Amino acid sequence: MDFKILFDKNAISPNLKTGWGFSVFIDGVLFDTGEDGDLLLSNLKAEGININSIEKIVISHDHWDHIGGLWSLLELKKDLKVYGCRGFSSQTKNKIKDLGAEFVESSGFLQIKSNIYTTGEIFGFYKSVDISEQSLVVKSKKGLVVVTGCSHPGVVKIVEKAKENFKDEDIHLVFGGFHLMNKEKREIKLIVQKLKDLGINYVGPTHCTGYEAQQFFRQVFKNKYISIKVGKTITV
Repeated sequence: MDFKILFDKNAISPNLKTGWGFSVFIDGVLFDTGEDGDLLLSNLKAEGININSIEKIVISHDHWDHIGGLWSLLELKKDLKVYGCRGFSSQTKNKIKDLGAEFVESSGFLQIKSNIYTTGEIFGFYKSVDISEQSLVVKSKKGLVVVTGCSHPGVVKIVEKAKENFKDEDIHLVFGGFHLMNKEKREIKLIVQKLKDLGINYVGPTHCTGYEAQQFFRQVFKNKYISIKVGKTITV
């Protein structure tokens, strides 16, 4: 199974656009859309991904840097299913419907398609405000792959949620935004070690994880640290 990175702050080639946010394409499912539709569409074209191959869209949370590219996609392709959290704003939900898409509330653990699931709504905080966020869980031959948007509820909490629903599965890889850029060193180290203790094999922290936290992950996971960039394909 291939995971194609379509939006991030770094790229493997100058021909690919970068920006703030995150997006990855997995077997017809687009997870998050970055901050800007033009940048996302440019990267889709550069990577040879036809917009018609996008079957479903999953939005982790309705912050601008994860939902910003959605509107351009919905203007070009109608009748898409967009999976979001119950706690998304009414403005977001109504805009999705107004553009001809179906908004699906994934309040609990939900299968999106064969071997691809959403954790459903997990609650967290951002700037002392409640936030709803979901992550993807993908079953592969090597174990589970957990894909996170920003991890506002906490990346450890998200991974534990994934393990709850697949008790007999190992976690092969966790990648995406871990939102550790404003955390104290001590807390970052505890989180890195906790993920290691949970038996995660590979990690790919990016987006809002922060440079310092990424370095801690490199030190602990060593050659099992994956650098995430636009244009990179992770094959599991």
